[in-house]
Amino acid sequence: MPSALTPSAARRLRAALDDQLSALGEPAFAGTDEEAVAAATRAVLRAEEPHRPALKAAVRCSLAVLADRAPGRSLEVRVPPYGAVQVIEGPTHTRGTPPGVVETDPLTWLRLAVGAAEWDDTLHDHGVRASGVRSDLSAHLPLWPGEGAGQASA
Repeated sequence: MPSALTPSAARRLRAALDDQLSALGEPAFAGTDEEAVAAATRAVLRAEEPHRPALKAAVRCSLAVLADRAPGRSLEVRVPPYGAVQVIEGPTHTRGTPPGVVETDPLTWLRLAVGAAEWDDTLHDHGVRASGVRSDLSAHLPLWPGEGAGQASA
């Protein structure tokens, strides 16, 4: 389990994932917590109308995976209204506007997380707003290389 993913967040994720999978006519998920994050992300992207709890859990937990893999406090990644994390080593941000900010909507974030969208293309198309010298997340995305592009369409 990623260290930034709390046990209670993992429980909420699994419940929301199983509800979303049921709505898609698929069986309940059995796997590790991090695999559940990837599965929830893909399930939300497959759904015509994602369940709000599944969308919220997938965003929050995928942000936790990013925070675990790219620790630091020099860049804030925001996915309103569901979450924000500080990542990437560098100058520490403690208050006020951080030196670097990445912001996007929930579905765009999830597409980036699984590789169904490319960082540079999304940035160019204004699906992501990024500022600051450490705001390029292309080295950290997708979170699950090789798993996403063919399995998540939206």
